[in-house]
Amino acid sequence: MKLKKVVLAVSMLVAIAGGTAQAQAQPVKNIVLVHGAFVGGAGWRAVYDRLTHDGYNVTLVQEPLTSFAQDVAATRRVLDRQNGPVILVGHSYGGAIISEVGNDNKVAGLVYIAAHVPENGETEADNGKKIPNSAHPFVKSSDGYLSIAPEYYHADFAADLPAAQADFEAHAQMPTNAAVFTANIPHPAWKTRPSWYMVAKADKIISPDLERLYAKRAHSHTVEIAGASHSVYQSHPDEVARLIEQAAQHALP
Repeated sequence: MKLKKVVLAVSMLVAIAGGTAQAQAQPVKNIVLVHGAFVGGAGWRAVYDRLTHDGYNVTLVQEPLTSFAQDVAATRRVLDRQNGPVILVGHSYGGAIISEVGNDNKVAGLVYIAAHVPENGETEADNGKKIPNSAHPFVKSSDGYLSIAPEYYHADFAADLPAAQADFEAHAQMPTNAAVFTANIPHPAWKTRPSWYMVAKADKIISPDLERLYAKRAHSHTVEIAGASHSVYQSHPDEVARLIEQAAQHALP
């Protein structure tokens, strides 16, 4: 009788341990997408469709691009609404935002799509000078907001999108306060969170070499997409969604 009780107790412990391991192996189901400068959240639509089709709860941030603090606040507002762990995804300037917001306890992992990943003491503007891009200079308004001249938008930002789509986006772009590119992040989340990085090999807005530096320094799981422009999140939604799902499946221990 005692032997049976011991066997039963051991079996229960094994079952509990197995259940705990199984629970820990469950993928993260909440995905928050953060757009970059000059664009809005609508550009994520194709990625959103693929992730929701696969059963993920996906929410888009519409940051105002008026200051780094306000963009971070807009992202935190969305993050606070999530029930359970979250994968934060940032494109371009959105990479700086998720590097700040990613310290939240809800964040299980970070995905950078052709994004800036600054270190403490660095700014996007300074890093862009150290490893320059190949785009035309931005246009600056009298009140300090930057935009891309419409005649250069297709070639510089979205060369692998149809010309008509790029032209529309050039005239729908959101001017971005130049000050956001000088923000410092004292405790970047990529130092304590697992990360994934997509390098756009034909990017003219952020040099692919700078993207590789960022990915290597953050010890990110990295993929490179040949022929991809800075708009890789729109032109290669299958690959982007696949990388995000990899993060969701492997972020938790």
